[in-house]
Amino acid sequence: MSATTRHVIVGGSAAGMAAAQAIAETDPGASITVFSDEKVRPYFRPMIPYVISGTKQLDELLLEGRGPYRAGGIDVRLDSPVEAVDTAHRTVRAGGESHPYDRLLLATGSRARVPRDLAGAGAEGVYTLRYYSDAQGMAARCTTAKRAVMAGGGLLNLKATFALRERGVDVTLVVSSPAILSQLMEPEDSALLREAILAAGVKIVAGTSVKGVLSGKDGVTGVALDGGKELPCDLVCIGKGVEPIVDYLVGSGIALERGIVVDRHCETSAPGVFAAGDVGVTHNPITGEPVVTGLWTNAAEMGRCAGRNMAGARTAYSGTFGILNATQIGTLPFVSMGIVHTGAGGYETHVASAPGQYRKVVFSPDGARLVGAIFIGSIERAGLYRYIIRESRPIAKIKDKMLSHTLHYGDLMPSSPRHASTGTGG
Repeated sequence: MSATTRHVIVGGSAAGMAAAQAIAETDPGASITVFSDEKVRPYFRPMIPYVISGTKQLDELLLEGRGPYRAGGIDVRLDSPVEAVDTAHRTVRAGGESHPYDRLLLATGSRARVPRDLAGAGAEGVYTLRYYSDAQGMAARCTTAKRAVMAGGGLLNLKATFALRERGVDVTLVVSSPAILSQLMEPEDSALLREAILAAGVKIVAGTSVKGVLSGKDGVTGVALDGGKELPCDLVCIGKGVEPIVDYLVGSGIALERGIVVDRHCETSAPGVFAAGDVGVTHNPITGEPVVTGLWTNAAEMGRCAGRNMAGARTAYSGTFGILNATQIGTLPFVSMGIVHTGAGGYETHVASAPGQYRKVVFSPDGARLVGAIFIGSIERAGLYRYIIRESRPIAKIKDKMLSHTLHYGDLMPSSPRHASTGTGG
């Protein structure tokens, strides 16, 4: 690439900043401009629940120097949302001005999905936890709030739940499915996590949804459930999934389908335009099916791949697991990866449990490939299982060790050929 190549990145989170760093490393003379719609410098988004609990400040969340990028030669423009993309003239419009690009990355991520039929969602005290500003608002509300309702039982809402408990707020978790974390595991898999949530003093109301928010002069006063019951509260957090931010691409000609469609090199249907992170539709390496990533680590990896391709280093993205989560609920760490919903699939499934621990490994129907795993309580060796799933490694010689959970890194090393002695003799 020429030293004058102009790289423009739309979005300053995991994918965008990882791409910026990859470009800087691969094409040191390039111009790199990042347009961010946020007012604060790029930060580690998974840590914003700590802002609610008050255990971390913004400076401790910033990516610069310790995250996906090190800032050298990267021009990050804050509070600068991109309004449109003109692929014919290779420009983006931000702040009413056109900015030319030679290579463009779309990494605008996703926004929280608020049900359209949720009455009262605009009341003071209703939040979605997606940005630093959301966490700031919730933290401020905690100074007076005594009771909170979390609408949805996904990961971010669970993290926010524990942050609110640290602030002394009573929390009720309302989930429409029969069990928590239904997207990540089956009901029988989540029993330990449910116990940890209840042990923290959180109430769980399952099998129902929040259909409306009640409010008064000071904001939220309660929620109405779809069964007619009302729950009093003065803070509501909606965690009902996300949707990709693609509004600004209307008229751009870039192919959209659940997000921005990309090829194995993270390039869109428009030449020289790439996409990565929550907004990019890539493929599941296990099934080959289209999938949208919603995870920080996947977004950063995809961003690095896109950045290298933008800078001329042809690189294929290895794909995104449909499910790959690692976090901690209360005192219980857990990992869920690959295919773990096995009810109707005919998969070979093995479950082992012990006090405070649960493990589930899932093999293909013929038992020849590892396709999924869940670890709760102890996540030791989970990285080995992830590697085997992702690389479709043969398992015939190590399957017994996987079942007994005695797998070791050495078991994945290629065997060294044995050499006969070449002594000269006498």
